[in-house]
Amino acid sequence: MPWSSNATFLANLECGDLHGQAIYKPHRGERPLWDFPAGLYRREVAAYVLSEALGWCFVPETVVRDDGPLGVGSLQRFVDVDYDQHYFTLLEDPVHHDALRMVCTFDLIANNADRKGGHCLIDGDGKIWAIDHGLCFNADPHLRTVIWDFAGDPIPEPLREAASRFALDLPAELHGLLDRDEVAALAARAAAVAQLDRFPDPGHDRRPYPWPLV
Repeated sequence: MPWSSNATFLANLECGDLHGQAIYKPHRGERPLWDFPAGLYRREVAAYVLSEALGWCFVPETVVRDDGPLGVGSLQRFVDVDYDQHYFTLLEDPVHHDALRMVCTFDLIANNADRKGGHCLIDGDGKIWAIDHGLCFNADPHLRTVIWDFAGDPIPEPLREAASRFALDLPAELHGLLDRDEVAALAARAAAVAQLDRFPDPGHDRRPYPWPLV
């Protein structure tokens, strides 16, 4: 896949007469980072687990596979989307705002350090999907996102309730994907989001945006 900072491949899948495609991100294709440990592919899977546990289901199905052509990595179902659309174009239509608020809340809980505009996609049925979650779940504050347009708006009660339920009952799978302190920080962030009345603003004491923006 072009323009990816780490090795990313479009894989063809076959199982008998069934065929499909997926995004394959092998461990050995990751560039070392000073603020995230190796194994970003596990965070891709953790993001799917989080999305499902919250009941929001906008991260495509993602699993760990250890038998890929370049070794262990994440495999995520490829979603056919309109690549002329991204967060900034989707924001122009208020019909998408509820879904984008959901992604915004997800990023607060996941501590997403790299929510670019191109990571929000829409398929032919009008469903919003969110991808590229390798830089999530750090125990330290790392939130960098383009989704600040809802700052100051009330966080919808159903989103806060989902965050509260998640904080009290984390999926056991997360312990095999994240460090113990990261799991604890994830639960704490979910509990904090459940208590927030409004979406936070970016603040002025840190770098709140990723680069590039799209």
